[in-house]
Amino acid sequence: MNKEELKELYEKYRPAIKETVETVVFVIVMVIIIRFFLGEIRWIPSGSMKPTLIEGDRIFVERFSRFYKTPERGDIMVFYPPAEPLKNTPWKLFSRLTGFFCKDIAYIKRVIGMPGDKFEIKVDSTGKNTVYINDKPLEEPYVRSPYEYPVCSEAMYCGPFVIPEHKYFMMGDNRGNSQDSRYWGFLDEKRFVGKAVFRFWPITRIHTLK
Repeated sequence: MNKEELKELYEKYRPAIKETVETVVFVIVMVIIIRFFLGEIRWIPSGSMKPTLIEGDRIFVERFSRFYKTPERGDIMVFYPPAEPLKNTPWKLFSRLTGFFCKDIAYIKRVIGMPGDKFEIKVDSTGKNTVYINDKPLEEPYVRSPYEYPVCSEAMYCGPFVIPEHKYFMMGDNRGNSQDSRYWGFLDEKRFVGKAVFRFWPITRIHTLK
């Protein structure tokens, strides 16, 4: 095929090519806008948030509230854990904003400790574990069991300590099976992705989250 034939072929299909490219660009831009300003869909891969969330649940994570408020105690948040390196190369930013080929690991846990809080986990004579915030027991009806806690060791963050500014203490509802702040420490506020607000799948478990 010579140059003239290639030129004719290009001219023939140019409108279709142009329309396809414009459509792809439009879709990518809309995906970025929706994910960055509104929210995204996530699925639950583990049982660390049982009984609130179980493996296979699909949830909607809203992101718009971060523009005018900070997370509150009890919020279920999606975030990038401290050990996850977040590179800001053009490709990494693109994949993170669109979700295309994104391999960054994200966790989902509940906000338990807020900046400035005094935090401590205490165990009574029956083996019941209780989280204390500012020397007062925290009511946690969402916890799977207050007796299914790992034994605190010197390598774990069980308190007492004061949570630094702009940091949060995150814990799973399934305290006996959750890799959370007890193991890796405080979470910087810049690592939050968004707040889990609604479970839409499976149909039998459709419900708002709190």
